[in-house]
Amino acid sequence: MTSTPLVLLLSGSLRQGSTNEAVLRTAQIVAPSVGVDTVMYEDLARLPHFNPDDDTDPLPAPVAALRTVLDRADAILICTPEYAGTLPGAFKNLLDWTVGGTEICDKPTAWINAAAPGRGQGAEGTMRTVLGYTGADIVEPACVRIPVGRDLLAEDGLITDPEVRRKLGETLGLLTQTAA
Repeated sequence: MTSTPLVLLLSGSLRQGSTNEAVLRTAQIVAPSVGVDTVMYEDLARLPHFNPDDDTDPLPAPVAALRTVLDRADAILICTPEYAGTLPGAFKNLLDWTVGGTEICDKPTAWINAAAPGRGQGAEGTMRTVLGYTGADIVEPACVRIPVGRDLLAEDGLITDPEVRRKLGETLGLLTQTAA
């Protein structure tokens, strides 16, 4: 690991300006104050549909790029919505592409559930199951619920609420302690 841990931020939403993306973009702003570097994965929509026949060398270029960024990261932080009681299809597709690789195996991984209270458990359950197949090291104390409504978003799409920012910093700290 590098002297400053690198956390890969994965949004499970394709929606432009989603609260899930806002959580992760705000985490990027907070990260330097807790001694963490971050990189946001931005190519979710470019991934081809998972097909085991294509999970061979040479991998499709977007999949190879995904696996490279996963491999370089010291830890992974996910924020995804729930759709129809489970993960959105595009994000499940991303996770399916990681099952055949070893890039997530033993990598500290956590998620933030930004949904309103009483929502999002289906996505969490599915994520936990799929990440189990990848061999991810789920950092339980860093898997948190931080409800974020649109009312918390500033015009720039970031969250300015100091308590949410504090929780994001705390989550990044807990996640990267395991990566150290």
